[in-house]
Amino acid sequence: MVTAYSKMIIVSAPSGAGKSTIVKHLLKSGLNLEFSVSATSRPIREGEVDGREYHFISTEDFKKKIEAKELLEWQEVYPGSYYGTLVSEVARIHSHGHFPIFDVDVVGGLNIKKMYKRDALALFIQPPSVEVLEKRLRSRATDSEASLQKRLDKVKWELEFASKFDEIVINDQLEFALSHAERLVREFLT
Repeated sequence: MVTAYSKMIIVSAPSGAGKSTIVKHLLKSGLNLEFSVSATSRPIREGEVDGREYHFISTEDFKKKIEAKELLEWQEVYPGSYYGTLVSEVARIHSHGHFPIFDVDVVGGLNIKKMYKRDALALFIQPPSVEVLEKRLRSRATDSEASLQKRLDKVKWELEFASKFDEIVINDQLEFALSHAERLVREFLT
């Protein structure tokens, strides 16, 4: 039986560094991983589906879940924009006998790592440079200029946390980054 102390994988990075691409690869690698869908109070974007990319929750309901201690971790990433991991989501994954994999912001990743210690492998996906990261974010064309500037202002601060993670995967050459992350996860789980 899988317990709450089963191994888990945390993947964190500044926005646009490639963590979602790496998580998708890991999920297809036969490692018995299951994606932990985070909760957020931010508006749903075009093409997103509630329960697939995020559990979209109103700010009011998110605050109620914080008070009720229904979140493993949470963060107000931007004023009024909350992100977090529902306790029920982790329980659901454990009930399937799988290892949770988290695609979370840097602070959320470190909070999960602090809670689960050696039972969690925390990977930091690092862009080759801030300039490359800005190009990636601009090419997405999903944010207004003001929102994009907020993200870029936060990048340097987030990069300072890299050394607090178990491993750093530099996403310069995508194929190398994918194989590096997969090797690290395989070694941790076996």
